[in-house]
Amino acid sequence: MAEIDKEARIEVTDGALIPDSAEKSIFSAWNISFFGALIILIILPIVSPDPYKEILLFIPDGVAKTFQVTVLSIIFALVVGLFAGLGRLSRVKIINRIATIYVEVVRGIPLLVQLFYIYYALGKLVQLPRMTSAIIAMTFCYGAYMGEIFRAGIQGVPQGQMEAALALGMTRSQAIWKVIIPQTFKIILPPVGNEFIALLKDSSLVSILAVSDLLRRGREYASTTFMYFETYTIVALIYLVITLFLSRIVAYMEKRLKINGRV
Repeated sequence: MAEIDKEARIEVTDGALIPDSAEKSIFSAWNISFFGALIILIILPIVSPDPYKEILLFIPDGVAKTFQVTVLSIIFALVVGLFAGLGRLSRVKIINRIATIYVEVVRGIPLLVQLFYIYYALGKLVQLPRMTSAIIAMTFCYGAYMGEIFRAGIQGVPQGQMEAALALGMTRSQAIWKVIIPQTFKIILPPVGNEFIALLKDSSLVSILAVSDLLRRGREYASTTFMYFETYTIVALIYLVITLFLSRIVAYMEKRLKINGRV
């Protein structure tokens, strides 16, 4: 029996299809998926203005709300993730233990449950606006995943960088913030991009809190017109176009980093 390659890894993410830079065919999977969805979105309102054109005119503010939740959540999640990642690598046992418990507990609870818990369960103690609750839940959840990304990124910086910084007279804390962290951001840029796409898709869950995101606006239109098939077709196509477009940006960033010899 042939020996199994110990270096082989199977990596599955929640992100959209990341286009392969080596794939030059105009009929690549990404091109067919993206431009196919875009063409359908353009043709449907032309062929059948009622209801497809009406749907497209009804949900733009939902798209804006989706991006608002996603962008704010990813920014706060990066901050939380940075400190969680540093905590996971801390030599102070209590800090390391707290950070590890946070990561393990949050990753073990579905995001939907966290949304319900923060808005409804904690609502008995402090009543937060729906939008605020949604952002806190998304931040809290994705901060744990970002923490693991930061931890891996920090460990990916060559040990010699820390040794060189210490040899120059820096303290360990100064070396981490001035030398290690800047290099870490370059390493984690691609996986952070993937998490951004995954968070964008998961933002559809905030509709359960009556936040008027893309899915919520679609549900409002469908519930008043009973055109569920038409409405959710448009919603799905818009999500697909956005996530595939973002995946192209992530692929471009990865390519630029490789060209510059940083990854």
